[in-house]
Amino acid sequence: MVTRAEILVLGLTAGVAGTLVGGLMLGIGLGLVVNGVHAAWVLVLPAAPVGGLIGYFLAKRLARQLES
Repeated sequence: MVTRAEILVLGLTAGVAGTLVGGLMLGIGLGLVVNGVHAAWVLVLPAAPVGGLIGYFLAKRLARQLES
């Protein structure tokens, strides 16, 4: 059974890690696009999905721990 503490830690960890990674990709990418490097859209466009993938992988890890 999943405890409330495990869900809380999962949510906090996913939120912080996803925000850091996605925010850095977005900030660096937009900074480069403003300066004329249009290839930086490769960083800007997947910023949110990459941040969400971190939460997905953390949840899979928690589910794997609960199975064993």
